[in-house]
Amino acid sequence: MPREPWSAGDRALVGRCGCGTVAYRVADAFVYAANCHCSRCRAATGSAFKAFARIEREKLELTHGRDSLLVFGEPELNDTRCVVCGSLLFSVVNQGAYVHVALGSLVDTPSIRPAEHILVGSKAPWFEITDELPQFEKYGD
Repeated sequence: MPREPWSAGDRALVGRCGCGTVAYRVADAFVYAANCHCSRCRAATGSAFKAFARIEREKLELTHGRDSLLVFGEPELNDTRCVVCGSLLFSVVNQGAYVHVALGSLVDTPSIRPAEHILVGSKAPWFEITDELPQFEKYGD
């Protein structure tokens, strides 16, 4: 039996694209979660921000549709989508060490919630942040 890429106590979550062509499993062991308002994330989602959760790359496993991935960018820095429906699944970041899982692509409910708004210095001028989460002009403030 193959060894799981995460510890035995971690719960596995299921995620998939909108049409079901691509599916993945990810450990419910995210490092953090945030709402990113940078122009790149807004363009990738077509929305005011991208809600994401960060995790080590090896803790995400594609379970279906590997041949149906559409990767924008380089192997170690990209947005990964379904080639059929275009759903954003995750972004590979930090020289390929981590992925930012698009929370909207999860079927199961993660134990983590976004805890902050980042890069609000470049947020969409038409969007107003109305929750009480901390806001940071830059990433890592």
